[in-house]
Amino acid sequence: MSQFSQDTQKILDTLRKVAAETLERKRRLGQYAVIWQDGESVAIGEDAPERLILPALK
Repeated sequence: MSQFSQDTQKILDTLRKVAAETLERKRRLGQYAVIWQDGESVAIGEDAPERLILPALK
């Protein structure tokens, strides 16, 4: 794993914490979330659509 500067590591830790808190809040509210997994967008959660329809990139 790469070594990061102390400031960079603090930023990365903060981003991970905020992402985890946001996913937990969405789970508690019963909302699905879209994450990147194995090279593609995946919807997770009880009400997640089976298939995501994403707009084409221009």
